[in-house]
Order: sequence, then C-alpha cells, then structure tokens
Amino acid sequence: MHRGEVELDLDEVVLLLTDGLDLCDHAGAPILVPTGLVRRRLRLTATATPAEGGGVSSDLGTAMVDVDWGLALGDDALSEQELRELADAKSGLVQLRGDWVRVDAAQARAALDQLVDRRRKSSSLSPAELLRAAAEALTSSGDDELEPAIMEVGDHTSSSGWLRDLLAGLPDDRLAEADEPAGFEGTLRPYQRRAVGWMQFLGRLGLGGCLADDMGLGKTPTTLAHLVGRAGGPPSLVLCPLSVVHNWEAETARFAPHLVVLVVHGPDRPAGPDLLQAVAEADVVVTTYGTATRDIDTLEMIEWDVVVCDEAQAIKNHHTHAARAVRRLPARQKLALTGTPVENRLAELWAILDAVNPGMLGGITWFREHFATPIERGDDDEALEGMRRLTSPFVLRRTKADRSLVPDLPDRIEAVAWAGLTREQAGLYQAVLDDFLAEADVEDGMKRRGLVLATLTRLKQICNHPAQYLADGSTIEGRSGKLARFDELIDDLLESDERALVFTQYRTMGELLADHLRARLGERPAFLHGGVPRARREKMIERFQAGEGPPLQIVSLKAGGTGLNLTAASRVIHYDRWWNPAVEDQATDRAWRIGQQRTVFVHKLVCQGTLEERIDTLLTEKKALADRAVGSGEAWLTEMDTDDLRALLSLDPSSIGGES
Repeated sequence: MHRGEVELDLDEVVLLLTDGLDLCDHAGAPILVPTGLVRRRLRLTATATPAEGGGVSSDLGTAMVDVDWGLALGDDALSEQELRELADAKSGLVQLRGDWVRVDAAQARAALDQLVDRRRKSSSLSPAELLRAAAEALTSSGDDELEPAIMEVGDHTSSSGWLRDLLAGLPDDRLAEADEPAGFEGTLRPYQRRAVGWMQFLGRLGLGGCLADDMGLGKTPTTLAHLVGRAGGPPSLVLCPLSVVHNWEAETARFAPHLVVLVVHGPDRPAGPDLLQAVAEADVVVTTYGTATRDIDTLEMIEWDVVVCDEAQAIKNHHTHAARAVRRLPARQKLALTGTPVENRLAELWAILDAVNPGMLGGITWFREHFATPIERGDDDEALEGMRRLTSPFVLRRTKADRSLVPDLPDRIEAVAWAGLTREQAGLYQAVLDDFLAEADVEDGMKRRGLVLATLTRLKQICNHPAQYLADGSTIEGRSGKLARFDELIDDLLESDERALVFTQYRTMGELLADHLRARLGERPAFLHGGVPRARREKMIERFQAGEGPPLQIVSLKAGGTGLNLTAASRVIHYDRWWNPAVEDQATDRAWRIGQQRTVFVHKLVCQGTLEERIDTLLTEKKALADRAVGSGEAWLTEMDTDDLRALLSLDPSSIGGES
C-alpha cells in the first residue's frame, strides 16, 4: 500500500460498490467510480424484418415478420455466450471484452430465460402480433428489471419500408395520398386521400382500422372511395344508426352511382334465403346495428369484403348485442368510423379496435392492466406510450382545429349564455338539495350512487324549467330564467335572419320548447328525437336544409347528435348540458362541418350560481375531469364525498331574480 492508495481484492470491490458508496458519501469521502463499474441494466433488443415473400401484397394475411430477439448491456449487444458468462458469474463483477463490468447474475439468468422464451414464442409474427409484442416489451419490465425493448427494423431487405412505417404508427404526414379510383364521382381533399391510402395499406395486410376524424371532415365519401377501389369482389356491409341510413344511400348515389345499394331495414325487409339472394345482387348493403343483431344468423353466412361500422360508438361496449354481432361477421377488412373513439373510458377504444382487429389488443383484462388503469388512474406516461405504439397505426385521427386540413371551413365561436333563476326555481332547487343532503349521509354503495344521479337530474330539470321538473302540464311563461335567456337568443336570431339548432337531452323539454316557440314563430318547429320514424326524420332534415318552415330545429342530443348534416344552421344552442365535451362537440358538428359557409356561433345556456356553472367550470379547467365524464357526464360525481357535493350543488343567492 502506497500513501493515499488502497489495493482491494475482487470481493472487497464488490462490497464497496454494494454497501460502501453510501457509507463513504455519508462520511464526506467522495469516490470516483469507472463508468463500467456503475451497474448497468440489461435490456431486450428486437430487430424485425419482413419474412421472405412476406411484404405487403394483395393476398390478405400473407405479410409476416421475422423478429430477431437479443440482449444488450447498455448500448452493447451481447452474444448468448457472453450472457451465459454473466449468468454464471460468482460475483457482481465480470471482465467482459477486456473491461470490468458490474451486473446482477440473477438478473442475467432471468434475462437469458426471457430471451429463450421470446425466441420460442415470437420469432415469426403477423403485423398485429408484432405491434402487440412491441407494446408489451415497452410497457412491462418484469420482476427481473429488464429495460423495455425498442423494436427496430432491419435493413436486410428493400421491402422493410412498410414495416418501418407500421412501427412508426403510420403518422398522417407520412401517409401516401391515394388517387380517387375510377368510378368515384368527386374530388377528395388531400387529407381524405391520405385516409384512403391508409385504408388500402391496412387492407393489404389483412388489417382493419378506425377512422376517427372529427365529425364533418367527410368520413363517408372517404370510405366510399375505398369501397369503389375494391369493387368487383364480394359486397360490403355498412352498419349504422337509423338516422344515418339515408345518408349512406344519398352519398353513395352521389359519389359512386354505379354501385348497387341495398337497404335492409324495417318489417318488410328480405330475410333468410331472400336476404342472401338480395345481397348477392348488391355492391353495398346498408343496415342498422339493431337489424344486423336480429339478422346475424343470416348475415354471418356471407363472406363480406369490407364491414364498415359507422358511428362506431355504438359498439364501444363489447358486451352489447351490436358489438357481438360485428365480431361474428366474416370480412376481409373491418373499418370503424367515429369522431369519438374514446368518449369516456379507454376500454371503449379497446372495444372498437378489438371489433375490427380481434385479439390484437389482447383481452379486456390485459388491456386494462397494462394500459387503461395505469393511464386513467396513475397518469403513467410509459403505459401511454405503449398504448400509442400499439394502437396508433389503426387509429387515424384528424381534427378541424388543424386549419391546414380545411382552410375554407369557417370559424366556430363558443360562448356561455348566462341565466339567472326565478324565485320559483330557486325554491324548488333548495328543497331538492336539502332532501338530498339529509339522505346522503345515511346511504352508501349503489343506493348513494343512485341518489346522487337522481338529485343531479332533478336539479338540472329545475334549472331548465319548473314545468319539466313538476311534469304537471302547467304553463311555462315567466317561470324560468333560462327560458327567458333563450328567448333573448331567439330574438337576436330572428333579427339576423339565421337558422339554428337547439339541443336538449330531455324529450320533455324539447316538447315544451316546441310548444313555447309555436306562438313566437307562427308554426311549431320540428323536434327530431328517437321516436321520429325514418321517413319523417328525413323530411324534417330536407325541409330545414332547404330553408323551409321555422328557422329553428329542436334536436334530442342523444338521438340527433350524430349522423346529421344540418349546415343550414349557423347557430347552435345547447339548452341544457350533457357535461361530456366529446358528446356536445359531436352535436355542434351537425352545423360546423364541410359545406358550412358561415361562422358558427355556439351558445351554451348555464344557470349561474348553480351546479351548472360549477360543473362547467370544473370541466373547462380540469381536462382530467372532462376525460372522466361518463354517459351523461354525471357519474363521476358519485365518487365525491358529501361535503364536496354540498359545495358543488349549493345555491348562490345572488343568482336569484325577482320573477314568479
């Protein structure tokens, strides 16, 4: 030993590195450690290359990928022999390639086992299996603390480009624009042509996807261009809500008039052998989710080319009959169309993508464990990145906020239209609130949840109008501050000679508004709700779009918030709030969409000093709460304790006016 130097044997160096560094730091004695002796974690490596003859082809399902799994220490790739040396090490220090490195032998043994398992199970994969393997490797490090693998693309073949694009998530700006096919009557915008190219790309791999463009960006003509490009083979099937059936008929006649369209709906529709014969003579079959569910035994006997699920939020719950029916339909490709692939929970995204690519995202339990729960409850960025890696190739999402897509789309201006309460409204509001608070402390579980939801509904109805809450057929004049504010908006509308859509989530309130407006407009405005027959619904839309009749169209938010083109309206009034931004935006997009020539003004009626104002503020300021909004946007409130609910629901006396 020389002055200022200490010689240590191997075991003493290991002891210093495991326990001594902290002790020396505590004693104020700094130690410089060579980088090789700082413990480095092992990580999986994966290099994917298209299998021989397995590039993108017109033969569905033939594209396979070879994956070469390996292990690396830091940035240095290890041979299997080197890994075995690390696993067999008697201490934590091993001389590797002339340098001393510090590793955990137990970790090395676990890594070797995982490498063998990966090579055995995942050496040849379909594109969907490859993406799932990449996401699994990224999000799960396991008990052995392996670094997640980064999937790379090998350059061994000139056909690797499509694989690199797939792993990159098929970003919109890198998608090739497809030309409008022969027989398509129309000109697509550049972003629509990219979407057609995306559909074609996935189709050649035997994969489906979800076109999740904002409402109004033209998903229907985009999809029709894709179908026209595949015409000549088996028929395609379009599933949609009843409100959209006529739209598919009309749009097909406009953009693809040579395609034979068969609408299957109603009591007189063909069934059994007659249905099979009728389908054989058609190019495109359009039916509703409900009809498809009832006729699934016949429909599943047909080998479809493309199955299109329009307004695909109808299958966001995988337990529903509609979602199960979609899974039973055989098809070369399945596509989902929806402006809101996630309305409330990430499980909805799983349900839609699992319907178009069965098994790609694993089971719902696996998806929740790896992605939904960590992201929704833990804001886990790693899980979010893993989910994006797995799903982004199959979800094409563009929004109207990107003005480069539709530079000619006019502005949309939103504003809250504040209203006060009449004394009658305030008295009813406070009475319901007092009853709730008296019961809330003694109820728990599902009973308390039901109590909260029922109370919220009652308070919202009171804010709308006492006549809606009391349901006693009483007169409505002069009893609601919100109705008075609504009348002011209508005055401005009539003076400016504009047309408007009025949305309410309550059929009763819609009827009250229609009756109320009859005297002001000289004619009762049309009210489109779930009980309106198809023929009458289409007549309502045509008349409103033609500028005939009253300048107002009242619409039930749930029944008419999707699948309608009502660009004759340049104003939108949300009489009551759904408290789910995605649902409200879908409704607004009935007017703010391609074809709209004027700025769209959106008025959201809110009673100040009530739950309406406070919840609106919460959802505006806290995106996390908006993302958790469920159903009618109220269920998340049931998780609050009674004190929080009391503060949220309490009535501000300054909101009360002097009427009634």
